[in-house]
Amino acid sequence: MPISRRRFLATTGWSLLAGVSPACRGLPRLGPVGAKAEPLVGWDAVRRQFDLSPDYVHLSQFFIVSHPRPVREAIERYRHAIDDNPFLVVERGMFEAEDNLPLRVQEAAAQYVGGRPSDVALVDSTTMGLALVYNGLPLKPGQEVLTTTHDHYVHHESIRLAAEKAGASWRRVPLYARSDTVSVDETTGNLRRALRRNTRVVGLTWVHSSTGVKLPLRELGQVVADANRQRGERDRILLVVDGVHGFGNQDETVAEVGCDFFVAGTHKWIFAPRGTGIIWGRAAAWAMLRPTVPSFTALDSLQAWMDDRPGRGPITAAAISPGGFKAYEHQWAMAEAFRFHQEIGRKRIAGRIADLNDQCKEGLAKMPHVKLHTPRGRDHSAGIICFEVDGLTPPVVVKRLLERKVIASSSPYKTSYARLAPSLVNDERDVDRALGAVRELV
Repeated sequence: MPISRRRFLATTGWSLLAGVSPACRGLPRLGPVGAKAEPLVGWDAVRRQFDLSPDYVHLSQFFIVSHPRPVREAIERYRHAIDDNPFLVVERGMFEAEDNLPLRVQEAAAQYVGGRPSDVALVDSTTMGLALVYNGLPLKPGQEVLTTTHDHYVHHESIRLAAEKAGASWRRVPLYARSDTVSVDETTGNLRRALRRNTRVVGLTWVHSSTGVKLPLRELGQVVADANRQRGERDRILLVVDGVHGFGNQDETVAEVGCDFFVAGTHKWIFAPRGTGIIWGRAAAWAMLRPTVPSFTALDSLQAWMDDRPGRGPITAAAISPGGFKAYEHQWAMAEAFRFHQEIGRKRIAGRIADLNDQCKEGLAKMPHVKLHTPRGRDHSAGIICFEVDGLTPPVVVKRLLERKVIASSSPYKTSYARLAPSLVNDERDVDRALGAVRELV
């Protein structure tokens, strides 16, 4: 008989209370509760949701987030419940269908990305998600992974480690010569010319934290789709996207951009709890992966283990979601971050961030001692702005801006730039203050 979550609880000893209704246990309700939050009708109301120090202009929130009020309260609610009764709360929240909290997170994430809950895996970060995808791919000797020169260390390393393990190869190509003049034709043409017969995977990054360039994902996905029309299913190219720096600041339906896997930490632009992320994948693509970490949510795997037999059926997102005990108060509160975004509206958020970024880029471009490296147009940029100041290294720029209470960052690449990233925690006055501080760095 196929295993159910309830039967698994009863037969494996995870629950001593599988047959007792939640109402009889005296446990707090684990779902969203509490007073109605302040309506997020204006940007001042949005900014008031964050407990950021008012002494600074915070222009590096893309690095790691300050939690907005609904997320903070959810974390605290779950933390208090676990501290009050850890066994019952975790057992009920993780392993019962009625109050299954990971499933609630998957549902909230799926609503935001435009896919199905069953296509969402829960991970701890972009780094973990990329590693699980690449390590799980059925790469073979003679096949290659194609990526670009613009990607982050963790994307390149995930590819390198997986390729070496499989005896496959990997290659990096530039998609554009200059970040400030990038175009759709340039990026798509370079990708099309770079594909080879043995290319099995293409790895791209939606928004480059090195330059602030936003790639045209749909057009690049179409390049891969065109190549796949000439290939059989066994030779089909998979498209893997590191989407973390567009996820939460763009009005885009992830499930429709044309990739096979989309990986993003949610503790950046989504404002979810620190140490959280997702992988979204097409159902057919999930079936091609092999799990790396035992799962607590793949019931078919649990049944196979109890029956002492190999697993049956295709691999799913649940099988790729890493098991092991976690900071559940953070994982479960992810749903509140997606609801926070949905309440404001994805289109409103994208427009607001673009407006603030336009103001910042236009101001920097007018300064004779500043070189702007991020494209000025919205089609090719998102929330990160990269620039240089004549005669100053990026770390010095960051240090001197910090002396003026402006929090900037520098990009962790061989060629590094200073970075500013206006977001929902900022307003026009913050941008003006940051521009004034940069203007003083002559």
